[in-house]
Amino acid sequence: MPKFVIEREIPGAGNLTKEELQGISQKSCGVLRELGPSVQWQQSYVTADKVYCVYIAPDKEAVLKHAEMGGFPANSVSEVVGIIDPTTAE
Repeated sequence: MPKFVIEREIPGAGNLTKEELQGISQKSCGVLRELGPSVQWQQSYVTADKVYCVYIAPDKEAVLKHAEMGGFPANSVSEVVGIIDPTTAE
């Protein structure tokens, strides 16, 4: 199943408290339960003003549906077409 990276512009994201991040995570998980097992959240990276999320989903539309249902921004949704890491250099 395809993997996607979602860029979410959230001003001040890096200043969100542990409790605020927990609330966002709980909301996301609730929406995922509604959508069923075809959409899976792997992890997210919080930076100063953005959150980058990695999802597995059947298509981009499913990722956008999650964002819409959760009230989350999805400023950019890109399908992962390859993965590299230091072992790629070997």
